[in-house]
Amino acid sequence: MTDQKKNPVILQILPRLETGGVERGTTEIAAAIKDAGWTSVVVSGGGRLVHDLERGGTEHIALPVYSKNWFTMRRNAAKLAKIIKEKNVDIVHARSRAPAWCAKWACEMTGVPFLTTFHGAYNMGPFNIKRGYNKVMIDGVMTIAVSNFIKNYILEHYPEKDPETIRVIHRGADIDRFNTAQVSQERMIALSQKWRLPEDLPVIMLPGRLTRWKGQIVMLDALAQMKHKNVRCLFVGSDQGRTGYRRELERKIKKLGLTGVVQMVDHCSEMDVAYMLSDIVVSASTDPEAFGRVVPEAQAMGRLVVGPDHGGATETIRDGETGFLFKHGDAADLAQKLDAVLDMTAEQKKKMTEAAVKSVRDDFSKTKMCEKTIALYREIIEKANADK
Repeated sequence: MTDQKKNPVILQILPRLETGGVERGTTEIAAAIKDAGWTSVVVSGGGRLVHDLERGGTEHIALPVYSKNWFTMRRNAAKLAKIIKEKNVDIVHARSRAPAWCAKWACEMTGVPFLTTFHGAYNMGPFNIKRGYNKVMIDGVMTIAVSNFIKNYILEHYPEKDPETIRVIHRGADIDRFNTAQVSQERMIALSQKWRLPEDLPVIMLPGRLTRWKGQIVMLDALAQMKHKNVRCLFVGSDQGRTGYRRELERKIKKLGLTGVVQMVDHCSEMDVAYMLSDIVVSASTDPEAFGRVVPEAQAMGRLVVGPDHGGATETIRDGETGFLFKHGDAADLAQKLDAVLDMTAEQKKKMTEAAVKSVRDDFSKTKMCEKTIALYREIIEKANADK
């Protein structure tokens, strides 16, 4: 590498480029790298987002870095080291464990700085058996934590980690996309008609794939306990093949007498419109979310939010000011919070939504996330050059 390179090269590595927070974060940072006038390279096992990535000017290189087979990982590391040298890479940024091992080994071969993003509270397994495997996510020159919750998780499970080498960079809502000005009346009418939403009932939405820990069952129990009965509740998210869980939800809806209240509308590609059609947006995850984009996206759209009192929601929701927190897993408390929101005056709602929009723009936007990440890249490159 040259000491004073005008055009840094950043290589991000992740298992695949399908859908999800890790994938979205990768593509957003790739765009920010290009916007900075730098060179962006992504290594993954491929997927539906490759086209978008390449269209934005990022080079994609396909390797089976999703593999957890030790021999495949070692082969990947050797190939990655070759790519690092050929592309004159300045930083390798890993976002998942198996690819991170390949990246760590490749960086050891090439002397290039290794950076990680710690995206979730990884399962340590029985008797902490996975602790060593997970540890690669703190082995970089710096570790990005996607929330203070994740930083605390890292320090709790890896007390040997120097806190000075952890940088909290919250994941961010795309406030250009999640912007009320971008949602036309025509789009709202079309989606409302598709979902057959009543015009005279408040709409409560719980976005998230149909999986138990996202809290749909807690939501159903809360709806059954609310004093406000005339509401419409939308579960927006695919079952992703979990047909057994979907059937369980359908049985519970019927048992609780919520057939006319709850709609499961599967995947939605127009979440900005879906937020606009909602009066209240709920995150009810029973396991703590590392960050959880639903809350800041809904807040950016001026929606009232209710979320659990654990994980990332405790950072994006200032209780009673930019939304409400409920005791996680407690349907009765969630019911009380939803009733309280529905009882708010128009002036109280306006004050809360304005505070929430400001909070997202100030602290939880995609722009802020990208700016902080690019600044960290610069910091690492400058230190690497100074150490030569």
